[in-house]
Amino acid sequence: MTRKETLYDKDIREPLFSFLEETFGKVRILEEKRTGSARADVVMITPKLLYGIEIKSDADTYTRLEKQVKNYDWYYDRNIAVVGTSHAAHIKEHVPDHWGIITVESDENGDVDFYIFRDASPNPKVKDKRKITILWRTELNRLLERNSLP
Repeated sequence: MTRKETLYDKDIREPLFSFLEETFGKVRILEEKRTGSARADVVMITPKLLYGIEIKSDADTYTRLEKQVKNYDWYYDRNIAVVGTSHAAHIKEHVPDHWGIITVESDENGDVDFYIFRDASPNPKVKDKRKITILWRTELNRLLERNSLP
């Protein structure tokens, strides 16, 4: 049996985007989006829902996760933790039951495989007024600046 390779954030992102497109269909992906006092690794926009996605690679710890969960829950309709194999056994203890969980591992060929461990369910804490700031703040500010508006 070969030992599984340690996956880092950089190893996960691009294959994750392909997986999300294959799984969810039409999506728009935003990276490193300010979410309250945290930063969402990935924001996925589908025609009906806004997803916050937190990547916990094999090299990550849970140190900031409690704060991240709180911030994600204010902004996104659904949330997903994408975790390396080193976190797969314990991630359920660190995220609420409504969070989805996707595990990621590399196979013997070095390819990255994703498994849906738990589907995301509706987030009971989302605030609609906060959601709009995720989608429009930057774009709106650019328009205001271009038109010399306050």
